[in-house]
Amino acid sequence: MASELKALKTQFLEYLEIEKGRSVKTVENYDRYLARFLGFAKISKPLQITEPKVREFRLHLNRQPGTTHNLKLKTQNYYLIALRAFLKYLRKLNIESLQPERIELAKVGSRDLDLITTQELNRLMRAPAGDTLTALRDRAMLELLFSTGLRVSELCSLNSDLDLSRDEFSIRGKGDKVRVVFLSPSAKKAVAEYLKKRKDMGEALFVSYGRGGNPPAGGSDRLTPRSIERIVKQYAIKSGITRKVTPHVIRHSFATDLLEGGADLRSVQALLGHANIATTQIYTHVTDKHLREVHRAFHGRRRR
Repeated sequence: MASELKALKTQFLEYLEIEKGRSVKTVENYDRYLARFLGFAKISKPLQITEPKVREFRLHLNRQPGTTHNLKLKTQNYYLIALRAFLKYLRKLNIESLQPERIELAKVGSRDLDLITTQELNRLMRAPAGDTLTALRDRAMLELLFSTGLRVSELCSLNSDLDLSRDEFSIRGKGDKVRVVFLSPSAKKAVAEYLKKRKDMGEALFVSYGRGGNPPAGGSDRLTPRSIERIVKQYAIKSGITRKVTPHVIRHSFATDLLEGGADLRSVQALLGHANIATTQIYTHVTDKHLREVHRAFHGRRRR
């Protein structure tokens, strides 16, 4: 990457972090997306960011293998969003380059939800059997995920000083936004039993344990999102669930459970920490009992 564009990219990332208040994770993602474009384009000046160059890059992305097939359009759009933001920053500095409006995002289909049945959810919750420290930890994790709808990264950030005398606590989530989440009686009980069994003084609520349930030498290690994903997957297999189950699937179950119980969409949006209600609306097509009742009452009348 040429020094001029490299310097401008660095300035842009600092601008995102300081002036725009973006999280460190977001800045890291933008850095990765832009570095890939600039590395592919092999250009030296902002004026050399052209529509043909962007089109070549899009073709390059579209032909990259993903986990199951070509790189998803939604993932490809992340690169384009980062590039558009960079171009807007260049325009703000009065640096001539491609107009950001010239970059159109790929149209993506409606999002499919990965859902498990109530019976499968119940089996998953019962899967960590026994009173070992690891089983108590895992039971507390699953109960907390379903009680609060936390993202896995938010779950990892929890500390062991969680106040169980209250039924709620604040969590700092995506976009550095703070929201309140609530503890069910079963979640409070599971966390209390886990903390009672713990003997270490580690800061993190959920930590890794070696064989025999002992914390690693040198102190407890905070579980990572990937570790929790692996744990959930193991319990899903143990529960006889054939479809893929992740912490985010439990978050889906949290949302659909509320909506099916009669909660309004705005409240569920707040509990999930969605910035845009359109994100929450993906759940409505699987929870709208009114439409089901309309279909049962009026469909096929002329054939009776």
